[in-house]
Amino acid sequence: MFFKKEYASNSIEYIIVGLGNPGRQYENTRHNAGFIAMDYIADKLGVKINKIKFKSTVGEANIAGKRCLLMKPSTFMNLSGQAVTEAMNFYKIPPQRTVIMSDDISLDVGTIRIRRKGSDGGQKGLQNIIYLSGSDEFPRVKIGIGKKPHPEYDLKDWVLSRFTDKDKKLISERLPDILGAVELIVSEDIDKAMNLYN
Repeated sequence: MFFKKEYASNSIEYIIVGLGNPGRQYENTRHNAGFIAMDYIADKLGVKINKIKFKSTVGEANIAGKRCLLMKPSTFMNLSGQAVTEAMNFYKIPPQRTVIMSDDISLDVGTIRIRRKGSDGGQKGLQNIIYLSGSDEFPRVKIGIGKKPHPEYDLKDWVLSRFTDKDKKLISERLPDILGAVELIVSEDIDKAMNLYN
């Protein structure tokens, strides 16, 4: 009940975060799958993510009747928690109402997985958010970017590589599902999101 009172006096009820690295050189790289999803969501909802706040570019949108802050951290992936926890603290939003969209190398390209909470799975942005917030109870939408082509391939080089045209198509085809999943999570029906899209 404490948080419901806060929402009544605050504008923002949910924070939606797309993880990635800022800067032209990182556009359309695998690690920026969260940014790609966020840009799609903003476009579909007719909102701009262009204000600078909380070490991020941000915008506001109405999703499923709730006022949501859309965030793309400018801190670089490994320090995403600085931006996310700053916004959470400012609006007094708990982890359960902070939705994280991020890339996942353990999933095939175009596969999405919705999770209620859990470990970072080796994703450095999630790792930093969990570390700085002290909680792993973030709903998340994991976006598959594919495994390294072979074991010797440097992981950093892989996640910072650009999607092939085929991979871009696979990701693009799932963007409506990612938006659908976010809408269901914000509607507090994460079970339905998992059943429909996992």
